[in-house]
Amino acid sequence: MRSLVISAAAAAFLLAGCSTGGADAPAGAAPTDAVPVATSSSARTAADLERDAVRHTAETLAFTGVRPGWKVVDMVMGGGFFTRAFSDAVGPSGHVTAWQPAQFLGFSADYRAAADAAEGIANVDVIRSPIAEPAFPQGLDLIFTAQNYHDLHLRPFGEDAASRVNAAAFAALKPGGVYVVIDHHAAAGSGLSATNTLHRIDRAKLIEEVQAAGFVLADQSALLERPDDPLTANVFDASIRGRTSQFMLRFRKPG
Repeated sequence: MRSLVISAAAAAFLLAGCSTGGADAPAGAAPTDAVPVATSSSARTAADLERDAVRHTAETLAFTGVRPGWKVVDMVMGGGFFTRAFSDAVGPSGHVTAWQPAQFLGFSADYRAAADAAEGIANVDVIRSPIAEPAFPQGLDLIFTAQNYHDLHLRPFGEDAASRVNAAAFAALKPGGVYVVIDHHAAAGSGLSATNTLHRIDRAKLIEEVQAAGFVLADQSALLERPDDPLTANVFDASIRGRTSQFMLRFRKPG
């Protein structure tokens, strides 16, 4: 299988190009000597490679600042796309923990199969704890979640699921550790009103919640924003699926 590796210099360029900067971003919040970032290897599938351009895999990993040797959690792993990408990025000296919440295992056989398959990757393990009890390992460098933070507000999971997960993330990260959240834009000012109906979340509300756990907003990116998304359709609707406007935020644990 072919391998595409982006050098540290190229990663720095990608990061600079997709970052809009946070007003309170501290110097050095985004390591740019963090790579090489491998976007293909034996851990990744042919389907992964086909999706790299759409999902902006290399740019996204560069934005996180991931480095070889890091300890990473892929929070709500879904089909494992980023689990496999991070497995390559951290290399044999690093480790990835993929969290597939117990409730998600009941939603779909595909989620169960993805979790089982991830356990076959040498530097990956999988946790299957309930959604409000993530049981993250400690001393992490990075916790990453893509398109799933809003799920923490689904009615079956209880009103405090998001606050409990954010608290667990804060506790699990090293001082200076990074929490990266990507999710589907809801209309500005809509709060949590679209989480159950449209599977979207108001960016400002998400920032408020994560900062309440003690995190600092270090940076943000417009890389995945789509001005043509009216923000009114369910993200699974055929009219918008795969073409939603998304925000990308990098938070930091002080220290």
